[in-house]
Formats: sequence, C-alpha cells, structure tokens
Amino acid sequence: MSEQLVFREASVDLRAVRANVAALAAHVGTPHVMAVVKANAYGHGAVPVARAALAGGADWLGVADIAEAIALRDAGIDAPVLAWLHDPDVVFDEAIARGISIGISTLGQLDAVTDASRRVGAPARLHLKVDTGLSRNGIPQEDWATAVESAGSLQESGDIVVEGLFSHLSNASPEEDAAQRERFQTAIATAATHGVAPELLHLASTAAAITRPESRFTMVRLGIGIYGLSPWSDRTPEVPLVPAMTLRGRIANVRRVTAGTGASYDYQWRATRDTTLALVPLGYAEGIPRQASGRAEVWIAGERHPVVGRIAMDQFIVDVGDLAVAVGDAVVVFGDPATGAPSADDWAAAAGTINYEIVTRIGHRVQRHYVE
Repeated sequence: MSEQLVFREASVDLRAVRANVAALAAHVGTPHVMAVVKANAYGHGAVPVARAALAGGADWLGVADIAEAIALRDAGIDAPVLAWLHDPDVVFDEAIARGISIGISTLGQLDAVTDASRRVGAPARLHLKVDTGLSRNGIPQEDWATAVESAGSLQESGDIVVEGLFSHLSNASPEEDAAQRERFQTAIATAATHGVAPELLHLASTAAAITRPESRFTMVRLGIGIYGLSPWSDRTPEVPLVPAMTLRGRIANVRRVTAGTGASYDYQWRATRDTTLALVPLGYAEGIPRQASGRAEVWIAGERHPVVGRIAMDQFIVDVGDLAVAVGDAVVVFGDPATGAPSADDWAAAAGTINYEIVTRIGHRVQRHYVE
C-alpha cells in the first residue's frame, strides 16, 4: 500500500517483530520463549504477529483469555498457546478439545477444568500460577500446597497434565523482584514434593528477561519487547529493538489563520502569529490520547510539528507554521524514532502514560497494514 493512499493506517513491520524476537531469544538463551499476543498483540494484530513471532524463534504464544486463544486456532495456528485470565463462569471444554493450555489461578478453576476434562475425554493441559506478590491473579501462597497436592493426584489419574508453573514479577525494585523469585523457587520445590515437576517454569516478562538472568528459569514471556518498545520509560534496552508499528494519517484540511485565532474546543490554544493549521483525521476514537493535547508532535514533510488545541474524537490540529502542505499529505503520528519521527514513547510522555497503552489502544477505524 502506498503511503499516499493512507487515510488512517497502522503499518506493522512483521520483519521487525521477527528480528526483535530473535534478538531477545538469543539474549536470554532459555530453552523456551513465549511471545505474548494478548489484546490483539498489543494493538498490532494477533494472528500476523503470532506467525511472525513463531518465525522469529518463539515456541509458545500467550494470551489473556480463551477467546483470544481460540481465535489463533481458528486462524490455523497450532503452536502451543497459554490463556491465563478467565471469566468466573467460563467453560473450559473447547479449550481442552483444541489443545489450548490453561492457566490456573484458583482452586475453583482447578475443579472446573477437571470436570471439563472428564466431559471432553481428554486431559487438560495446565500451567499453575502462584501469586508471589503482585496481588492479582494466582493461587495464594497459603493455598499452594493444597493446589499442587490436588494437581498431583489429578495428574496421576490422567485428568490433567501440568505443563508449567508460573508467576509474574512486579518490577518494583531489584530487592522486591528477588523476594518474589525466592517465593517462586519455594513454590517449585513444594510442587515437586507432590509429584508436580513440569519442564516449563516462567516468571520473567520482557524487563526481567533482559536484565535478570536469575529470573529466566526455562521460559520467558516476551511482551512489549517483541513490538520493539522498551519496558522502561527511562531507559533503552541493551538488546537492539526496532518499533514495529507506524501510525499514519493524511491531512484532511489546511487552513491559514491569523494571530489570535483559536483552535479546537475551549480555545485552549490561540495562534501567536499568522500560521497554517493542518487537520489530521485521527482522534481519541482511534486511541489518540486526549491528555496529549498541546504536548505531542507529529512528523510532516521531514519535520516535527506540534499538536495544538484539544484532541477531539475524530481529529486533531497541527501547527505547521509556514510549511507548504496540502490536503492528502502524509502525517506520521508515531513510528521508529530512528527515522526522526516521534515514537510511541514520546506520545506516552506527552499523555502521562506508558508506551504499552499508546499502541494497544489504537482503535478499529485504523486499518492495519502488514509489511512482510
């Protein structure tokens, strides 16, 4: 697709995804690598990104819920996939029948998945999650011994197969992460005493995978890093990564205004000189954060220009000064900063958020275009 045909487009470079996965896998050196493609692959597109990640060296896929896993299966992806966040009333039958591995965070889920495995007539593949301190989902430490004892018995009876044990770090500090790692190691030892000693042990996501070798165990879960973005707001990963997404639009209108002219809602901004305003047809319905009004920049004709006035539902305004622009000219909202364009991190800083949110919230009106 030519850039000149773009109206609202998120161009996703699958070559970058493959290269990022390969670079991270080489850096961590674990026997297994999980590529996390939940939330439509952080807004990039779950199916094409999953295929690119597998081509780059990942041998597992991770999603939040079973519906996301089923969508991968429906697309013909048969690689191992783990789903770990479940509706209280979820029925696990289809997941078991389609070879989807299930993350277990409560004793009730263990009972429900056992019932489902008996209905289906096939063992459920499970990863047991222990809460080591993040205080979200995960089996509480006080229930862990009971859970693994039950899991050991169910595994002996053929109702389940425990493929993995996992948890999640808070990334609060080196000391906090070390304490969580010790709790995870204790949980592994407790499980082993009940005959639950799976090959797959995973604790680290991108940040810890890069910087904490002792937290890698036998598998790491790579999320934000495979999209070429840093898990930190204040540092660049030592592994070279390339941002995969470039968000583009086209100028929909051009207006020359005089000094004192107000623009967009509330006249938050007024022109301090005669200038040219360019209208870009993306707004908070597309995921452009309203909080970045008057703070962010875009890339037009090889230069950065400020977003002025309130970002609206469908559009925002850019002050291009005396630059000669025309309706239909291309606008890069964010992309690879190596090109000079603003990055997702720049927009995150302008909006007071994180790069994860910037890419994940890109809305359905934005057409995804994939570069192979």
